[in-house]
Formats: sequence, structure tokens, C-alpha cells
Amino acid sequence: MRVVIELGDVPAINMGILSWLVVLSILFLCFWKSQRPKGFPPGPWSPPLTGILFYLSRKEPLKALDQVQILIRSHINLHGVNQPKMKNISLQLFKYSATKWRVCTTITDYLYLEIPVVPLFPFPPFIFTGIITAPYGQAWKEQRRFSLMLLRNFGLGKKSMEEKILQEATCLIEAFAENSGAPFDPQPFVETAVTNIISSILFGKRFENNDSSLRTVLNILHQNLKLILYNAVPLVRRLPLPHQRILTNVQKIFAFLEKEVEEHKTTFISGETRDFVDAYLEEIKKAEQKGSSFEEEQLRVLLMDLLSAGSETTARTIQWALLYLVAFSEIQEKCQKEIDFFLGSNSNLQYEDREKLPYTNAVIHEIQRHTTVVPLGAPHTPIQNTQLCGYQIPKGTIILINLHSVHHDESQWKFPHEFNPSNFLNEEGDFVKPEAFLAFSAGPRVCLGENLARMELFLFLTSILRNFQLSWPDKSRAPDLTPNLGLTQFPSSFKILMKSRQESN
Repeated sequence: MRVVIELGDVPAINMGILSWLVVLSILFLCFWKSQRPKGFPPGPWSPPLTGILFYLSRKEPLKALDQVQILIRSHINLHGVNQPKMKNISLQLFKYSATKWRVCTTITDYLYLEIPVVPLFPFPPFIFTGIITAPYGQAWKEQRRFSLMLLRNFGLGKKSMEEKILQEATCLIEAFAENSGAPFDPQPFVETAVTNIISSILFGKRFENNDSSLRTVLNILHQNLKLILYNAVPLVRRLPLPHQRILTNVQKIFAFLEKEVEEHKTTFISGETRDFVDAYLEEIKKAEQKGSSFEEEQLRVLLMDLLSAGSETTARTIQWALLYLVAFSEIQEKCQKEIDFFLGSNSNLQYEDREKLPYTNAVIHEIQRHTTVVPLGAPHTPIQNTQLCGYQIPKGTIILINLHSVHHDESQWKFPHEFNPSNFLNEEGDFVKPEAFLAFSAGPRVCLGENLARMELFLFLTSILRNFQLSWPDKSRAPDLTPNLGLTQFPSSFKILMKSRQESN
């Protein structure tokens, strides 16, 4: 008897069994990863494959995350300070020296305190340099300390910087005036003005509104801040989706920065530092000893960090401010009356005048609170096993703080869910800043340019309010205050009308 075996059937049977084994193995691995370590704080369930996207895919993602807050408030309050045991927990997390990294190219898979993440692809080398994403350690301390020193040397917090901002404010007012005959989008002009401030420090130069190279770099930065949320989903990181452009976009930014550095190297004179790049090149020449963190690769990443951080958040905040001022015309009018009364016949405000303008100062802070441009802050992780409020936080755990929730905590604000400058005013009408205001983060990784950003926001916005009456051109619909979520929150593109207040008067 002959036995005939159809060999083609065997692989089919084996492949079927193998497919089931693979699926079951993946499911087992996912659910095994989702188990909490001993002593880990209770918290919301986060799907193994979709991670944070489970919440961010909702219609209003930040409101969905606020609902998650309710689930964990009785266990560990990462947001507010409404329980004595958990008082100031948000600040405590930031003040820990456990700030090993802040990964901005790969957002954590899990929300708040979750299982340590194993990346599904190798990190690009540039995230381990600079100051934003570099690991906590000697090199990070060295670069941050040196950068802060240079920023101060080149005007940060000084009268000279205030004069630069006022000069750019004048250019911005002129650009607005040229376009005031019809509704226009103010954002490109705002971006150029804000970027010119940090550019004057870094490169010793400014750009015109029509500069194509600057516009290309800013567009790439905006694109990356949107695409970065794709990396929140482990399942899609390797797929050929738009987020794969992030690294190629970074290379384009590096090419722009490399051109600036090379131009400086050709005109560099030792001992004559014109700007940040010159000072850093001087330091590279000094740091010949082995193991120094000062090198051209560091400089390039550092410039990208400072350029993006020094332009994006401030420009977005001013964009939100213009939108809110047309949406709440009565608040705009009250600010203008306060400014007019204080200024009288004087032409310009000074930064120190903010103390004499409590209502206007409160409006600016309320815009920052209500919009929370960087709503989830940046991921932190402890460099060693840490005990927090009786819970065990393992080394390497990724921690995200929901700053949006802090800024809308009912225990901390008089009007947490509405836009109301009274959140920053006491009963006498004086400006007060609650401890829960964390627009610039806190702790060792607090925003390096916080003082610069505060000065820019006050001087730019008061200059605009001093010169223009802002109005919404489309009377058939109200301004859209719904935010778009990326690494930063930003409004949809809009156009407004600006009319010279001198003509109005």
C-alpha cells in the first residue's frame, strides 16, 4: 500500500497553529506587562497596545484625562493639592532629583505612573544630548548650567533684553498696521517676532517676515509637535505612518543650524564673543580634556532645543491671547482702559510696570492657565527606586503630570472651568499667583527661558493692546476656542481685524 502525503497541506496546518501561538503570546505579553509591581500606586487602566491613545483618541482628550484623574484621586493625587497627605504632590514630583530624562521623541506608552516602557525602536542619538531630552547626569548639569550662564550674559533678565523685545514689538506693530485693512492671520508675524528674540541671543541676527528659511524651520517644528503623538502608540511606531517624518525633519533643522554654525566659524575671533554660538565655540576650544561634554554635536542639539523652546510656546500663547481677546471683548476693553490710565502720554510700557497693571497681568496669566499650552508637561523618570506617599515607584518608571488638570483643579481655583482673570486677583484687586500655576513646569527641569517668556508675553501683548482694537470679522459665528492637541495645544488657524486705536479715537 502506498501512502501519499500532500506536502502542501503540512505547512498550512503548521502556519495556522503558529499564528495562534503568536497571537496568544502577544496577548500574554501585553497583559503581563500591564500587571502592576508590588507597592505600585493604584490608577487607571491603560490598554497595553494603544496606551495613552485610549484617552487621547476621545473627542476632547484633555477632558477625558481629567476623568481619569477622578479614578486615581483617592489613591495618589498627581494633579491637585486637595488632600493633606498628598499636599503639593505635583511639586514634589518635579522637585525630586529623579529627572533622568525627558523623552520628547517617543512619548511614554502609559499615562501617569505606569509600567516601565521598553522602546520598540532604538532612540536616535540626538535625544541623549542637549538639555531637553538628555538624561539627568553630569553632562546634562554642565550643559544646562553653561546655557543659563550664556543666556544671562547675552541679556536674559537684563534691561538690554527688554529693549530688544520692545524693538521687535515695534516691528510687529508695523507689520500688523500694514495688514490692518482686512482680516488677516497674525500668527506668522507673531512667530517671526518671538523667534527673533531667541535668534538674537543664539545667532546675533534677526529674520524678516518673508524669510523662507526661517519659515521652513518653524513649519517643520510645528509638524513634529503634531506628529509626535503617533509615538504614544507602541503598535504603530514601526508602521510607515506620517510620524516617520520626525527624524528626517530633525535633519532638516540640523542643516539649518549647521549653516549658522559654519558661518560663525569662518568669522570667529577668539575672545570676541558676539552671541551664544561664539561663546560655545570658545568653550569647545577650552574643553580639550577627555570626557568633556562640550562638542559640536552638543551645540547643534542645544541650538535646536533653545530655538524650539524659545519660539513655539511663547508664540502659541500670544496666538491664544489674541483669540481670547476678540472672544472676550469686554476683557480687552478693560485691559486697554487700565493701560491708558497708567501710561497717560507716555509711549511705552516697561516690564516693571506689570506690578502697576494688576488686571492686565492677571489676564495674561489667566490665558496661560486656561489654555495650558504644554498640557502634559514632559515625561520624567526616577533614577532610582523611589518611595512617594507610601507607594513604591520603580526605577525607570515614566511619570507624566497632567498640568491641564492642575490648572483646572476645583480645589485650587475660584473659577477653574471658565476664563476669568479673577483667578489671579484678590478681593482688593491686587495680582496674586497661586502655587498651582505651573505654566513653566517646576523643579530641576523648569523652563530655562521662563523669565524671558514672561517678559515677552507682557511687552508684546501690552504693545498690541496699546495700539489696536481687536475684533472678530465673522459675526455669524463665535471664535473657535477648541484646542488642537500635539505636544503643545494650539488653536485652529483664524483671522482677525485690527483697527488702529488712534484712528478710532
